[in-house]
Amino acid sequence: MKTIMKKFITLSMLFMATALFAQEEATEKKLSISGSVDTYYRTVLTASDALTPATESSFADQTGFALGMANIIASYEGEKTGVVADLAFGTRGLQAVGGGTDVFINQLYAYWNVSEGTTLTLGRFNTYLGYEVISPVGNFNYSTSYMFSYGPFSHVGLKADFALSDDFSLMTAIMNVTDVNNNTTGDYALGAQLGYSGQFLNFYYDGGAGIGFEIDYTGGFDLSDDFFLGINAAYQDNDGAGFYGAALYPQLATSDSFTIGLRGEYFQQLEDGGVLANLSADESILGLTLTGSYTLENLIIKPELRLDSASEELANFPDSDGLASKSLAAFTLAAIYSF
Repeated sequence: MKTIMKKFITLSMLFMATALFAQEEATEKKLSISGSVDTYYRTVLTASDALTPATESSFADQTGFALGMANIIASYEGEKTGVVADLAFGTRGLQAVGGGTDVFINQLYAYWNVSEGTTLTLGRFNTYLGYEVISPVGNFNYSTSYMFSYGPFSHVGLKADFALSDDFSLMTAIMNVTDVNNNTTGDYALGAQLGYSGQFLNFYYDGGAGIGFEIDYTGGFDLSDDFFLGINAAYQDNDGAGFYGAALYPQLATSDSFTIGLRGEYFQQLEDGGVLANLSADESILGLTLTGSYTLENLIIKPELRLDSASEELANFPDSDGLASKSLAAFTLAAIYSF
């Protein structure tokens, strides 16, 4: 009897240990932590750094040594449901939400995989418009384009994603006005995205309560094993004020660890006014950004040379004497670590 009891106890303990191990392993598979940290040095080539010259675009505009942001993403995935919490710290993130505290919620949403081809998402999520994103990990160039800087950053609402086929996808959404967490006005926005083989046509409309109407195309093509061409074109109109523009992103991989790329962007404000406070209506900017990307394990080093040329003299484009000019050239060296 004692022998049987000992065997029973031993088997029970083994069963409990196996169950706990399986539960722990399952938890490890469902819960994941990721994120990134970025920092940079920037100097202006056409003026003194003491004048703190800045481009009209978001992010990476400080001179000297500066901080980007750190973000920590916690995601939990169930069999059909899940949640993502993306917390960000630092200057780059604060610019994306227009200032505030040192910590902000970049993304916070729950999702439900209703079927194999349908997913519902509710909460705050980064915008589907544009070629670039807030996190530098998702961009090739370290500084950002004008079209990204003056389009939406994030949305709070409900969206539905549909995989129509292997090539076609559709997204529809109802949201607060762009970049608004708390809806205190009763205004809402509608959004949609149609995708085909990595090419996306995006729509946004809020009836003039925010940015009005925006449509953009985002896509790219692998022209060879080593050469990729990204494309972005956008038009935004809010009762005659807004912008339109286009950008090309050619990128050449010279080795497994190094890629060089160029962003060439043309940005034009509408005749009745635009989103760039320092630029008059019906004026434009041409931006050329040459970026190298060297990867070592999880660390990415990005040297970047950027030249912005405006159709009129701008106070934040000072020359060596501190007077307004039409151009600004800067060199940036950025370090990005992802985990």
